Amino acid sequence: MEAKLLLIPWMVSVLYSSIPLFWFAIHPFAESWQKMNRSPYRVLLPLWIAVILLLGRAGWPWHDIRVYSSPWMWAPAAPLFVFGLRIYAGIRSEFGAHKLTGEAELRPREHPQELVTTGLHARMRHPIYVAHLASFAGWTIGSGLLVGYILLGVSLALTFPVMIWLEERELGARFGASYREYKRRVPLLPHPIAWPVGKRTA
Repeated sequence: MEAKLLLIPWMVSVLYSSIPLFWFAIHPFAESWQKMNRSPYRVLLPLWIAVILLLGRAGWPWHDIRVYSSPWMWAPAAPLFVFGLRIYAGIRSEFGAHKLTGEAELRPREHPQELVTTGLHARMRHPIYVAHLASFAGWTIGSGLLVGYILLGVSLALTFPVMIWLEERELGARFGASYREYKRRVPLLPHPIAWPVGKRTA
């Protein structure tokens, strides 16, 4: 039974570590995707599924190997889950599905181009990725899975930073001076005093 339950944090690790790889296919090639007559998601979604399957296949031999096995480790993981969920809840209304999925970026003629600078985006530039990494870290710390720690380490050190750099470059090209001013004004990560989530800043 315990081995089957470990499949949940293993799948979460694979899914979260696939997110930057999905966006790597979007941000550097946004102009090419925008020129497509048909929806670019006809290509991008199968590509993302392929990435998830490849990561799952690569990590499967170690899917049940743990650095430690202790139910008490879910205690330090719990605040990370709460932190991530609070961020998800805070951005749900202000960000919207079109921006979350990248559709506003890839199909600009069909969606208004709006730079979100209110709510949590007034405190940090990439709250969604912070929520992703907080949740990812919670599952990793709680489960103690070796593959989770490996994928989390790679995400923190390489794939998420590169993804953020690519996204900020694309946002700078799309919004110009307004994004450069926003970037100058708002930090990458939230200041610990700039909380709680419920307070909104215009």
